[in-house]
Amino acid sequence: MTTEERRKHSRIKALNLISYTCIDETDQVLSQGMGRTLNLSEDGILLETHVSVDPKHTVVMAIGLEDDLIDIKGRVVYSIGGGDERFEAGIEFIERDEATLEVLRKYIKAFREKS
Repeated sequence: MTTEERRKHSRIKALNLISYTCIDETDQVLSQGMGRTLNLSEDGILLETHVSVDPKHTVVMAIGLEDDLIDIKGRVVYSIGGGDERFEAGIEFIERDEATLEVLRKYIKAFREKS
């Protein structure tokens, strides 16, 4: 049985610190926290946190990518327990400007060249 890859862009395994804020549909802040990426692509991330992130919420994130800091908004596609009191949330980026996208592309390209 073959599995079909649904992602438009492949992900890289990368650990980056993230500050995030969960907001509701009225942009009211519900919670804030710190986490890290487990993987990253132009379209989204796998976020590891110490608390569960509700899939009904939108996440506003500040991600440190080497010397750059990007602010990006995403929607929680899924959230599961990752073990050892850690949680994993698949985040799909929903708002990103061209400058942010360019930083992501530059980081991903540099990461692949090092590997």
